[in-house]
Amino acid sequence: MSESALSTQPSLISPSSPLCLLLDLASLSSQYGIVLDAGSSHTALYIYKWPADKENGTGIVTQHSECHVKGGGISSYAGQPGAAGQSLEACLNQAVKDIPKDKHKLTPVYLGATAGMRLLQISSPKQSDQILEEVGSKIQSFPFNYQGAAILSGQEEGAFGWVTVNYLLENFIKYGFVGHWLSPGRPTVGALDFGGASTQITFVTQAEVEDKRDMKKLRLYGQEYSLYTHSFLCYGQDQFLKRLLAHILKSQGYSATVTHPCYPADHSRVLKLDSIFNSPCTNKSKPSPYNPQASVTIQGSGRYEHCLGNVSELFSFSSCPYSQCSFDQVFQPNVTGSFMAFSAYYYIHSFLQQVTGISARTPDQLQQAAKALCGKTYQQLSILAPEQKSRLQDYCASSVFLQVLTLRGYGFDDVSFPRISFQKKAGGTSVGWALGYMLSLSSLLPAETVGLRKALTPAAWGVLISLFVLLLVAVLVFILLRARDWRKKGGGESPL
Repeated sequence: MSESALSTQPSLISPSSPLCLLLDLASLSSQYGIVLDAGSSHTALYIYKWPADKENGTGIVTQHSECHVKGGGISSYAGQPGAAGQSLEACLNQAVKDIPKDKHKLTPVYLGATAGMRLLQISSPKQSDQILEEVGSKIQSFPFNYQGAAILSGQEEGAFGWVTVNYLLENFIKYGFVGHWLSPGRPTVGALDFGGASTQITFVTQAEVEDKRDMKKLRLYGQEYSLYTHSFLCYGQDQFLKRLLAHILKSQGYSATVTHPCYPADHSRVLKLDSIFNSPCTNKSKPSPYNPQASVTIQGSGRYEHCLGNVSELFSFSSCPYSQCSFDQVFQPNVTGSFMAFSAYYYIHSFLQQVTGISARTPDQLQQAAKALCGKTYQQLSILAPEQKSRLQDYCASSVFLQVLTLRGYGFDDVSFPRISFQKKAGGTSVGWALGYMLSLSSLLPAETVGLRKALTPAAWGVLISLFVLLLVAVLVFILLRARDWRKKGGGESPL
């Protein structure tokens, strides 16, 4: 896979900006691309759009539309022949409607699968291959230009997310009002991604990366970028919650009823052991003997300190084979610069603010907000966030996890944590790895410097000239009408 495949406040060209509206109006046509983000918990289809006559690196790719596939991620259909491909059909039909018919055959389609399929590849390579073959066949049955389905490595997922963030923030190249594409000379922004099965951290560093597996070099627009990027498998939100349940069950002797300190005190639920131990991430904690159909009752206690202790025990901070580590013996240089946190980060942070009224912009505020959230009952949370009912019991654990991961794990502090911007979209485009993936595979990000070029096509200049002429005519008509009215009144003051 190609390596040429990102201020915390976005300063990008919005799809509704005058420039993009003019490009839409003036270009003879547009080109489209589709990326299917096959995540661990669900699949999303994104359609991107850019001027068809654009030369490499001289256009802004915007998100045209998106469609979220109903049901779980494609890995959840393991053992169900044909189901993974069938699940994509509704969104692919939507793409047929969203993209002009004459552009269908020219529209590239990419499917990238992430940590859910990485886990399935570990546990059942045969089922993993079968699912990729099924979804590929389904996509090929549609009138697009199928480019393949692949499982991204954690490093690729992190790097593509970083590309997306900095592309949208115009940190690589931006349009200048003198009619040229220019290098803005701004520092890049780090990317923090928190998915269902893994979490990634990626940022530019000048420090030596002692573990070369976590170093990635990119050359974009004539600029070299040296990235530190690491993906932690089993540290995504869904897998972390399973690991936490497995840890609590094991620490309490696999009793038929266990106390969960992160669940609200007035909440309980009954789960089958298979729903907890059906993942490679929880295999090590599986009881022996093991009956997957046996049930366990989880009773909440809503105790922040105990929740913090249990969550912290899922991380290993005890030893480090390098000069410094984040956790689990993984080297990490000190975080530098600004960061954008997206995916589950955004939802957890927004929920914290919504139910506690605390901004959570500093480490102390984050801790205060997590404490306040964990102290609330399920009934109180249901009133504050009724639309989140199915996941209310998990937000205390997720908030504490966010706290431990960013502050103790990654090493953000009073200075660096406020430089994290928690965002879902930037200028109407969803933030994630999908855009960076398409940009890289379609060679829309050149390795060499983009020369000074006109930003508008001849057709666009024609429209501009026409609009200018119409405006000039309107002004002349206005002056003539005012002059006529002045003459009818017999003179006096000047009409202008």
